[in-house]
Amino acid sequence: MNQAGVKVSTLVAIDSIGGFHAEIDPLGAELHRLRDGEGRDLLWDGDPTFWTGRAPILFPIVGALRDDGYSYRGRRYALPKHGFARCRTWALLDQQPDSATLGLSADDETRAAYPFDFDLRITFAVATAALAMTATVANTGDAVMPFSFGFHPALRWPFSAATRDDHRLRFDREERADIARIDAAGLVARREPTPVRGRDLPLADSLFTDDALIFAPVHSHGLDYGVPGGEQLRVEFPDFPDLGVWTKPGAGYLCLEPWLGHADPVEPYGEIFAKPGICTLQPGQSWQATMTISLQPAAA
Repeated sequence: MNQAGVKVSTLVAIDSIGGFHAEIDPLGAELHRLRDGEGRDLLWDGDPTFWTGRAPILFPIVGALRDDGYSYRGRRYALPKHGFARCRTWALLDQQPDSATLGLSADDETRAAYPFDFDLRITFAVATAALAMTATVANTGDAVMPFSFGFHPALRWPFSAATRDDHRLRFDREERADIARIDAAGLVARREPTPVRGRDLPLADSLFTDDALIFAPVHSHGLDYGVPGGEQLRVEFPDFPDLGVWTKPGAGYLCLEPWLGHADPVEPYGEIFAKPGICTLQPGQSWQATMTISLQPAAA
């Protein structure tokens, strides 16, 4: 394998002996399967009846842009919702029995939509009862680079034998601030009172009839997902300021999405550097963030 890595078309599998098993699709560096030590699937299966995604990587934007584009130095660039990383084939840079690193770098095709040189890497690592996903974004060009990034894993709902309405999210901290909502164009259009009761969010399909719940900002760095008193999926995202929670009503998944940035607001803002929530990297600078998913046993 050379320094740039190799293109692969088959799923990349990693295992923790007797523990978590993960498979990653090089198309989009998308987590394709996540199983615990008992062989139970924790990740959505991509049933096209509802949604073919499983865990897309969001880069260089999160959410939708107004009219699917943005302005930079007086020029208009087209960029679809959630960016292009999820639609590109990534290179396999390193693979060990329990970890793998995939990478995506700027080329002529990406520069046509996003005129910045970048290096994006995701390392997936499994342990006995945990998966860690670490993203590193580097500015390899000579101009200041605006970007956003997000993880988008779809966890099974329900993931235990209980009913959907028995599940809840318990945040590490109280989430009292209003949440954001998007309109039919995918733009942040309004705020409304949070449905979180202290630290708890009882889950129901009715929460998602108006699309995602957007916590911008989110005050917690982690949360527990499951049935009170039962097994929990522990999700931690210490490096992310925002969180999206989303499903299609009736679908068998719940997306827990740590974000750096979010969709455009309804109000115009000018060039990309003025976009609310955008982050910037100086030439030679990098940013790194980790999301972990672990399985916690039922309370004794």
